[in-house]
Formats: sequence, C-alpha cells, structure tokens
Amino acid sequence: MYVVIVGGGKVGYHLAKALVANKHTIALIEEDAKKCKEIAEELEDVLVINGDGCDLKYLEEAGIKRADVLAAVTGEDADNLIICQLGKEYFQVPRTVARVNNPKNENTFSELGVDVPVNSTSIIAKIIEEEASMEDFVTLLTFKRGKLAIVRIDLSENSPVVGKAVKEVKLPEDAVLVSLVRGEHVIIPKGETVLREKDDVIALTTIEKEREVLDLLAGKIET
Repeated sequence: MYVVIVGGGKVGYHLAKALVANKHTIALIEEDAKKCKEIAEELEDVLVINGDGCDLKYLEEAGIKRADVLAAVTGEDADNLIICQLGKEYFQVPRTVARVNNPKNENTFSELGVDVPVNSTSIIAKIIEEEASMEDFVTLLTFKRGKLAIVRIDLSENSPVVGKAVKEVKLPEDAVLVSLVRGEHVIIPKGETVLREKDDVIALTTIEKEREVLDLLAGKIET
C-alpha cells in the first residue's frame, strides 16, 4: 500500500515508522527542514519531502496520484482538512485520514468528506471515563462517516462467551473481532482462540449492531 503522510511531528513520525515496518511504501511531507533531515536519517525507506502539504506541488512530488491513503496529521485542524479535501477533489485518493486536534471539529471533518477523522482526545477521554465508571463497553472510534465503529468490550466472569473459542461465537454479520488484549499481550484472534475472563475485546461493527455485539459478548445489561 502506498501512503502519503503530511506532518512530521511525533504522530507523523511514529505512523511512518509503524507503516514501513509493516512493508508499506511511505512518503512524508513536512515543512520544518530540520525535522525532515532527522526523519530521513532515521527512516531510510521513507521518501521525505520538505514543503507545505497544502500546496499541490508537494503533494504531487510525494506521488499523491498513486496513493492508496492520504493521512494528514499536522497540529493544525484547518490544514488537515484542506489537505484531505485536496487529496479527494484533485487527486481522487481512495481514502483520507485526518488527525482532529480539537474535538469540536470532528463532525465538520466527517461532513466535509474526510473518510476517517481521528480524534485522539475523544478516544482517550472515553477510555478514562470507562475506567472511572467501571462500564464494560466503550466506542473508541467511528468512521466511514459514522457508519462503522471500533468498540472495546471487557469480558467479565459473567460474559456468555468466556471459555468459548472464537469460532463458536456467532457475531452479527456486520461485526468482526479485531484483537484481544490479555494482560500485556495483544492477540490476533483465530478460530481456535479461547476467550477468557478479563480479556479486552476490540471489535469492528456497524453503528446499528453495537448493542447486539455488547449483548452477545458482555451479556444483556438492564437499562
């Protein structure tokens, strides 16, 4: 997969590093020349371009026309939105991902066509709230303009799926288990993987199926 990243701060750097490690081809655009030099020295397989990601010239230099994904992760929401709109309207990039620094802007990003607006502030806040309230279900992220969601479900001793293999769990048609967090380990679930008490299950589902997934994995909760 060919990915163009705009923004070479900590988010952009670590994103590029992770994607290169997974054998993706990466081009990164950053305005700060010093950051560009540092990234180029540390990530030799990344094409690093010193320039403004809001400028069509630098997007073209990064190979945007053949990009599968454009990720705008600068510290400025206005720039991230413009970059994603340029990618969609001028270069028909199939998928755009934008970092949302101000949670108030998340809906705007979705309404203006950004495929995946990532609001890390909201994700962190929801995780904190979950721990504080001892709830066993939290929506971590919604995307595809609000139609899909990534959810986290903590399996208690009363969960109906504890002790069952993944292949025995009849999830809704529009839902899939993505990973399990068990202690300090992340497990990619397979058919034979047995679910255990205290597992944190990460699932991808449609918004409409969230409650059904909750009922299935955590058990019905009185409201």
